[in-house]
Amino acid sequence: MGKEKNPRRVADNEAMAKSKMLRTSPQKLNLVAGLIRGKKVDKAIAELVFSKKRISQDVLKCLQSAIANAENNHNLDVDELVVAEAYCGKNLVMKRGRPRARGRFGKIMKPFSEITILVRQVGETA
Repeated sequence: MGKEKNPRRVADNEAMAKSKMLRTSPQKLNLVAGLIRGKKVDKAIAELVFSKKRISQDVLKCLQSAIANAENNHNLDVDELVVAEAYCGKNLVMKRGRPRARGRFGKIMKPFSEITILVRQVGETA
């Protein structure tokens, strides 16, 4: 007498993970997301581990979460996973300020962003 199961948001051969409230701008986060798009997950992990960007550690955490979701929740083979999509978006912006000369006010925007990583299992048929 419970509720019906929610339909899956992704296909049967896909798994997804999302990280929110990352303390960087979406433009900087998109540079790191572009490094891993379309790559196999082991190459993508190596790319993020050796990246000099600060935010790459948070992206790595999200990618590992997507891999764990694929393995544990959807019974997908980890060796055949590819990063199908990695996209980011805006989140809130903290507005701060600093007094400037002649009674003015300098705006300081501190943006947050979010990233979504979708991994897909590709078979040997390709």
